[in-house]
Amino acid sequence: MTTGNINVSVENIFPLIKKFLYSDHEIFLRELISNATDATLKLKHLTSIGEANVTYGNPIIDVRIDKEGKKLHIIDQGIGMTAQEVEKYINQIAFSGAEEFLNKYKDSAKDSGIIGHFGLGFYSAFMVASKVEIITKSYKDEPAAHWSCDGSPQYTLEAHEKTERGTEIILHIAEDSLEFIEEQRISTLLVKYNKFMPIPIRFGTRTETNTIGEGEDAKEEQVEIDNIINNPTPAWTKQPSELKDEDYKNFYRELYPMQFEEPLFNIHLNVDYPFNLTGILYFPKLSNDLSMQKDRIQLYQNQVFVTDNVEGIVPEFLTMLRGVIDSPDIPLNVSRSYLQADGNVKKISSYITRKVADKLSSLFKDNREDFEKKWNDIKIVIEYGMLSEEKFFEKASSFALYPTVDNQYFTLEELLEKVKPLQTDKDGKTILLYASNEETQHSYIEEAKAKGYEVLLLDSPIVAHLMQKLEQEKENLSFTRVDSDSIENLIKKEEDRISKLSDQEQETLKTALTEAIPQEKYTVQLEALESDATPFRITQPEFMRRMKEMQQTGGGMFGFGNFPEIYNLVVNTNSELATQILTTKTKAKQERLIKQSLDLAKLSQGLLKGEELTHFIKRSFEMIK
Repeated sequence: MTTGNINVSVENIFPLIKKFLYSDHEIFLRELISNATDATLKLKHLTSIGEANVTYGNPIIDVRIDKEGKKLHIIDQGIGMTAQEVEKYINQIAFSGAEEFLNKYKDSAKDSGIIGHFGLGFYSAFMVASKVEIITKSYKDEPAAHWSCDGSPQYTLEAHEKTERGTEIILHIAEDSLEFIEEQRISTLLVKYNKFMPIPIRFGTRTETNTIGEGEDAKEEQVEIDNIINNPTPAWTKQPSELKDEDYKNFYRELYPMQFEEPLFNIHLNVDYPFNLTGILYFPKLSNDLSMQKDRIQLYQNQVFVTDNVEGIVPEFLTMLRGVIDSPDIPLNVSRSYLQADGNVKKISSYITRKVADKLSSLFKDNREDFEKKWNDIKIVIEYGMLSEEKFFEKASSFALYPTVDNQYFTLEELLEKVKPLQTDKDGKTILLYASNEETQHSYIEEAKAKGYEVLLLDSPIVAHLMQKLEQEKENLSFTRVDSDSIENLIKKEEDRISKLSDQEQETLKTALTEAIPQEKYTVQLEALESDATPFRITQPEFMRRMKEMQQTGGGMFGFGNFPEIYNLVVNTNSELATQILTTKTKAKQERLIKQSLDLAKLSQGLLKGEELTHFIKRSFEMIK
């Protein structure tokens, strides 16, 4: 037996490891199983090139709990180590890595660097164990070795009678970490971190019901089988040519067992230069709620789960998707500042953006009808991408759609070509009319359609930002909501309409209106419109309303988000109602008529509520008595 001291200059290094090595102690299981997997895959490689004269077979990794002994065992059938290799890799290399890490990071634990870089996986065991043993036998024809350390710099290393190739790690779980000898806790961690590891992982056994025989002779029997907790060959590790639509759907169910809606489509990622990355991204049905949908993509490194916070690796606008990304070029533990500075990560983000844009483009070209049906479920991602990624914005011009209230779908180019003849104003600017709510803006939509105008239905929470960007990018283009002005003023032509009221009559009418209408909320505008046009109409200027919307979703001009709601009240001087108000003899009747007309205009905009609505209904009944 050999005893010795690990050569360390940091005093009490094990308590420091426990405190600073990882922010979350549960990571130890991920690290130890990753080591066992590496040892097994190394053996596979050596046997495949003829350097290891042993049979690879069908190795598994065993995880066992000894509750009585307060021990956790992790056993592999991999490459194993000789006593000399234990001395080298455990006592020298790994521990010097731990010391280097602590010297660098003990004063800034929150900015924990890249664990894998220091080879620290094994020493994470001391976060939960008071003593750790290694029993290992190399694939070489040499005796097995038994290493033991109780958390002090002293260790023992001696021969062992183990005859089977591989390594067993025995963790004597510390009193403050006894949760890690609970079956449910270990099972949960294995599923969380190792669900798709490339080597089968066995955690005890489970009971399965088998049916023997057929028909009346059929019998059911309970059998004990190995409880393999992982799928070693998940869909993303295969070539797209090997997979059918049903395989992708099955994998989606495996990733999200509680998600009952099928994904709309998937994108298979597979690149090996200038970086390695595989994965599958799914477009789920998305609502307009931007805050509810992130952190559903899972990041893996060589099939080991790392995190479901992929911000910085996946472009921001795609964090609403679901699926898996696996790249050995992304370290297991990284700080946010590292991600932002890393060249590979930037290339990965650009690649994913391009791949998603190409997929959307091909879906649009191959089956436009199907793409149009899915538009409302995916538009929020595409609009977000157009706003946040310039390259995506350029590519999206070929597949981004602009639906009308009549359920027709146009690309921007198609739309401009269609509306240009009728919807170009006197200054040569093409005006794209849109509604954000078909119900509340119904009367405005109908008026615009009666003029032969196309009305778009644009109702996502970020569409105001997108319109602003499109107006900046495209010369002589303007978006205007149908309720932002009277129909004659939405697309201004050359002709001037004449009012049948004299200047004096208009002045008298305006005075009566302003006395009866609250000035802090409404600006009265007299307009000479067609005689059958709506007599009273509430509008909200496009600029002010859009700035408020942009402020509420981030952006826009400072201060508009808190600006009070101010509307225009457009009164048609050529309407019979205007004449009736003007000729009403008593002021009380005139005021009542104005209030009733204003309330009708508010009702058409969905602005009449609560006490005002109650008074309106009461007044209406009195007027028809």
